[in-house]
Amino acid sequence: MAITSGRNFWCLCSSVCLILAVSSARAETKLFESVQVTPASEYTFGIEGPAADLDGNLFVVNFGKPGTIGKLPAGGAASEPFTALPEGSVGNAIRFDRSGAMFIADYKKHNIFIIPKGATEPSIWFHSDEMNQPNDITIARDGTIYASDPNWKGREGHIWRIARAADGSVQGQVMSAPRAMGTTNGIDLSPDGKTLYVGESSSGQIWSYAINGNELTGAKLIKTFQPDTVDGLRTDVAGRLYIARILKGTIALMKPNGAVEREIALRGKEPTNLAFGGSDGKTVFVTQRQGGFIESFRTDQQGREHCLLRGRC
Repeated sequence: MAITSGRNFWCLCSSVCLILAVSSARAETKLFESVQVTPASEYTFGIEGPAADLDGNLFVVNFGKPGTIGKLPAGGAASEPFTALPEGSVGNAIRFDRSGAMFIADYKKHNIFIIPKGATEPSIWFHSDEMNQPNDITIARDGTIYASDPNWKGREGHIWRIARAADGSVQGQVMSAPRAMGTTNGIDLSPDGKTLYVGESSSGQIWSYAINGNELTGAKLIKTFQPDTVDGLRTDVAGRLYIARILKGTIALMKPNGAVEREIALRGKEPTNLAFGGSDGKTVFVTQRQGGFIESFRTDQQGREHCLLRGRC
């Protein structure tokens, strides 16, 4: 048996410990492996609209009962009540702008609510009786809101552009488009803000459009999945799309040209939407209609919105 001096033995132990620590850290942060974060049944069948604020807290609609918003504290393992919308209103999507204000799409009463940073009381930012419903929303660098507006029975839809006018009022209108859209659902922007991605649930198609003021131009069919299997979507800073494959139980990670890099397996089988969060914006949180819980996985790029809200993009 070889005899090792105390110093060499300490060095050997330190090296082994370092290797074990690094291996353990790598195991804990294995990419694209989803885990359940919150207990089952915290949220209703209408669990949707996840969004993370500047402090890393995650907000999700329909906590316990319709019309509420739950809050999963940064690093937490269970949600807590955050606020409730006015009677009769039910949220479907949440987004934050660069000031930290929260915007909520109320699909029942045709509203977009706002909750300023540090507050909990919602007020109406925009309302239109002409909407079928504001379903999902995304927010550009300048604060412009783009909202999908599906007509589920008619299997068609539109996109609304909602923004402040020169006089300070908030105005919205249906964007003109070069084609008749299907049931517009998941929606997000490219990292440079020039392209709008829209998922159409009825056909399972993902489309891209160039944005020109109130016009959508250059319609391009990127990918066709099975009908009725696409819901919410988000983009990362590399321009890739993450698409909630409801009923299939995966998140499709797709390049802007439609090439699917991978289908990320989930714990639940009915993912409705997703959002980027965590301290580095590389944790993807998924809302699961099946079971009413939130799960998450790590990815290799931070979310576009996470980067934008922090003024880094």
